[in-house]
Amino acid sequence: MLDDLTTSTIATALSGLAMRQRVSANNIANIETPNFHAGRVDFETSLRDAVSSGDPADSNISQTTTTDMASANGNNVNLDQETVIDQQTLMQYQLLTGAITSKFSLLDTVIKG
Repeated sequence: MLDDLTTSTIATALSGLAMRQRVSANNIANIETPNFHAGRVDFETSLRDAVSSGDPADSNISQTTTTDMASANGNNVNLDQETVIDQQTLMQYQLLTGAITSKFSLLDTVIKG
């Protein structure tokens, strides 16, 4: 019951979002580091394919380096872009934690009667 498709999908998505937040925080921390290239995390396509095949745990959370234009010091971190990514990630994380909380609340109601 706790390892069904929905729970497993949400758990995998939360892991991907947590990694995205860590990578974005690292990008922001290195905004003044010469020749630093921002990282990005992608997991949605892999998760979608894994869910279609019936096993969300088979999805892959990947990190890549951006090829965005760099500034004079070779750094390509864009603070505005990182801020948007952080806000999107936060909202998605809150939505998913709310969904899993609701699911467990329903299970609690069923169990307690």
